[in-house]
Amino acid sequence: MSNATTRWWLVRHAPVPCPHGRIHGQLDVACDTSDDEDFRQLAARVPPQATLVESGLMRCRQTTGALEAAGLVVPPPLVEPDLMEQNFGRWQGRSWMELEAAKDADLDAFWAEPAFAVPPGGESFAALCDRVGAALARLSGPLAGRDVLAVVHAGTVRAALAAALSLPPDIALRFAVQPLSLTRLDLTPEGWRVECVNVTAT
Repeated sequence: MSNATTRWWLVRHAPVPCPHGRIHGQLDVACDTSDDEDFRQLAARVPPQATLVESGLMRCRQTTGALEAAGLVVPPPLVEPDLMEQNFGRWQGRSWMELEAAKDADLDAFWAEPAFAVPPGGESFAALCDRVGAALARLSGPLAGRDVLAVVHAGTVRAALAAALSLPPDIALRFAVQPLSLTRLDLTPEGWRVECVNVTAT
């Protein structure tokens, strides 16, 4: 491990308008960037010229663009697909209510163990934890000593917290991660340190 501290500024993307509570997962959907004050406050919290990492999905690109419009200066992004949201397979684009009404055969098993069950054609939250933890470890080497702004997803942030705190996936699912919230994790020579979780605009 490097002797330098790598500071991860994890930002969840802006809210996705969805009155019916659809499961987005890895679908490429747009977000709402109209709250200028929230973006101004967030842009003031994040260090300028941080290394920018995005998952590659449109809602993260749009969030970064709104932060730039609010005054944050960032370089072109490093796109890291391993920081994408959990893949919910054939459930993506549907709502939990629709799945309940359709008596989806896989739904009971999912709710019995939501951290470990695999949505049909997708991946478990436990698998998400594995790939996000591996990505953070892999990226932190070449980015040692830097500030890293990662514009990502709620599941990604929970998985990063699981890696930092050595939490089992079912416990990590308990973290609240609001849209446009900031979570700060530092990788120090002694290991991970949590500076803040789910900080939102005042």
